[in-house]
Amino acid sequence: MGISVMVVDDQQAVREGLVALMGLLDDVDVVGSAADGAQALELAGRLDHLDVVLMDLTMPVMDGVEATGRLAREHPDVAVLVLTTYSDDESIAGALAAGAKGYLTKDAGRHEIGAALRAVVAGALTFGADVSRQVAGALSGAKPRPESLPDGLTAREAEVLGLIAAGLTNGKIAAELFIGEATVKTHINNAFAKIGVRTRVEALRYAERHGLRPKR
Repeated sequence: MGISVMVVDDQQAVREGLVALMGLLDDVDVVGSAADGAQALELAGRLDHLDVVLMDLTMPVMDGVEATGRLAREHPDVAVLVLTTYSDDESIAGALAAGAKGYLTKDAGRHEIGAALRAVVAGALTFGADVSRQVAGALSGAKPRPESLPDGLTAREAEVLGLIAAGLTNGKIAAELFIGEATVKTHINNAFAKIGVRTRVEALRYAERHGLRPKR
């Protein structure tokens, strides 16, 4: 019997794409999918066998962190592997505190997801490359920016703004931070909304005012 997996994501196209992608892995059986955490819990209670929930974080009704905590309490034999757009410190810490056994971003490929599924089923913690760096930094006591950040920015959003101020394109920012361009765009959109700017020039000026440009 393969690894039985439930896919949880509120975006139908993403959810169906992940189900299809998991179908390409010989040792994985997709036993269900859900559009939010509440649906995931209800389905988990009905399934005869479930090894791993592949969990998004940002969803309506019940988000992935709350659903992860509920699954950890109500179905302790089921491992949660987070697969989300966000790799900021707050999202990682929240998911791990709730009981997630692994954390990947959505730029992960089929083979990386497959390896992570096998790892969490075996009882190991597993992280994507960019997440591993942040977890290692947190465990060592390192802080990306010890000072408080303005306007509710996360450390990763501030880092991206600083790299915009340094003149890097989205592609170069992705390479610098070891994340995908889609993840970079998400951080930029979130940061722009928080600081109230619309253009990279405005973002550059903001980063300069707040000392976010990296010292190189």
